[in-house]
Amino acid sequence: MWRSYFLLAALLWRADPVSGFSNGKVSVACGDMVPQHEHDPSPAPPPFSITVDTSSFSPGDNITVTLQVASSTPTYFMGFLIEAREAGKLNSQAVGSFVLTDPQESQLLQCGHTQGSGVSHRRGKRKTHIQAVWEPPNNPPQRVQFLVTVVHEFEVYWVRIKGPVVSLKGSTAAPSTPVPAPTTSSTPLSEPFSSAGCGRSKSCLRDPVGCHPESDPACFFLSFVTDQPGSSVMFELSGPAEGYLAFALSLDKWMGNDEVYMCVNDGGSVTISASYVSGRTHPELEMQQNLWGRAWRFADGSIQCRFQRKTFLPHAEGRFNLNQSYFLFLANGRSHQGLIHRHDRQPLISTNQKEITGHPEDLCGSRSPLLIKFHGVLMLTVWMWMVSTAIFIARHYKNTWPETTVLGQKLWFQLHRTMMVLAVLLTGVAFTLPFIYRRGWSKRAGSHPYIGCTVMALSVIQLIMAALRPAPDSPRRIIFNWMHFVTGTGGQILAVACVFLGVAQQALLLPGPYSPAMLTAWLLWIVLAHLLLQIHSCRLRRGGSSDSEDKENIRFAQSGRQQPEEKSQVKKMVFVVFLMGNTAFLAAFLKAIASV
Repeated sequence: MWRSYFLLAALLWRADPVSGFSNGKVSVACGDMVPQHEHDPSPAPPPFSITVDTSSFSPGDNITVTLQVASSTPTYFMGFLIEAREAGKLNSQAVGSFVLTDPQESQLLQCGHTQGSGVSHRRGKRKTHIQAVWEPPNNPPQRVQFLVTVVHEFEVYWVRIKGPVVSLKGSTAAPSTPVPAPTTSSTPLSEPFSSAGCGRSKSCLRDPVGCHPESDPACFFLSFVTDQPGSSVMFELSGPAEGYLAFALSLDKWMGNDEVYMCVNDGGSVTISASYVSGRTHPELEMQQNLWGRAWRFADGSIQCRFQRKTFLPHAEGRFNLNQSYFLFLANGRSHQGLIHRHDRQPLISTNQKEITGHPEDLCGSRSPLLIKFHGVLMLTVWMWMVSTAIFIARHYKNTWPETTVLGQKLWFQLHRTMMVLAVLLTGVAFTLPFIYRRGWSKRAGSHPYIGCTVMALSVIQLIMAALRPAPDSPRRIIFNWMHFVTGTGGQILAVACVFLGVAQQALLLPGPYSPAMLTAWLLWIVLAHLLLQIHSCRLRRGGSSDSEDKENIRFAQSGRQQPEEKSQVKKMVFVVFLMGNTAFLAAFLKAIASV
């Protein structure tokens, strides 16, 4: 029996991870056609083709749709989703319905309001060929385009591969290619862009603020200026990128349903195109004939591109008119053979909306959302300053002010307790902010959120234990002391690790290597301060003026000796210097957060 269990476990371990949607019930992906695999689509050209047996149709006709591996490529696919949508409106709902030709390998889905408007795999089995029959609706659109998402393996898939366009008989013939070709070609630029005139004759968005693209290779730069009649706008985009640069016009600060303009490195030349992003998906190319005057430059790891666009596009549905106000997004990332990957870091987003054809402005922006900045400020304030100070007081200053009390309790205890309670409350507030911003769990933050959740749990446990602590003369007090010490120390160590990971997060990417170096310096500062007072206490004990702690101290919890009040002023001086140093480190990080 144990051998059977072992064999079953081995088979499960070897099972292909596609099993998450191996049954093909992927109706949740009907809208954007993106598998819920938590990986980016493959940047390589898809080794699959989708074909139809006719180029025109009438209501009541049947069109056979074939998905197959390209004849020259020895590969396979395990999952797929095929839909038909109105050409030119690929973000609309699926139209028509399918009839299965192989019910053993495929099944119908309801994508939108029509049953059978999508077809997907039935099981996660290797396939090289699949067919289905599409039936147009009673009132079909003039042109219909087929789209397919294909999964090769769990981490390797292609989204919304554009297939052929079929036309309603009697309507205008469909174009031969699903992506319209530009009507004008791009030409190389002879010299880099200049920031001269920013805020006076043209609007600019720059990162870092005030940088100059003509002299600073690390400068991200976007400028736009309206021509004299106001009929068109010229855009200039520049920045360090080996793959692509892009900017977007958005009605809010959340990526999705935005118009995007991309400058993509394609084998040493730069392709300039307009596209549209529906949700958090890859951009879909739009009609390009409204762009002209395209020029580009690719040198020293920087991409620069220029183009013009009409202010009004009355006949282009879904395109943004430039006499409106939008937030501006500026992003860069990697590309492969002209296909783009997800951007490498958080996009630069303008602070306010800007009317594109409005008066020139030198715009400000940030790569870090305000909620994430508040998260960083609160967490650094709590763990760099508040918690470290509270622990420092409890460890070294119990006997420094023996006669001073506040509300009936010793001064050191009131300071320690107040700061720790406040630390837990502020940690709780800061803990919720990323969830509010992300609208759920962040899938790209690595181990940072997991460690953060652990720190939050330990903080609450520590607070509960402190509220339920036994009396000083209780025999259980020693147990509380050790649990209090272990939980607090563990929480502090994990919090420091979380801070190191946090400054490298995309949403709050602080300058490197400056930030890790400053964190390391702060950590050494804390250790040296504790070590200095520990050495000082040892010297006092050797000289007969012992500075052991009271019964609540973990190391001496079982000792009932009463120690004389310490006469030295050294500890008070160290405390002042410690506070000044902690405050200086915190101020440096708050300044860094404000700058991103």
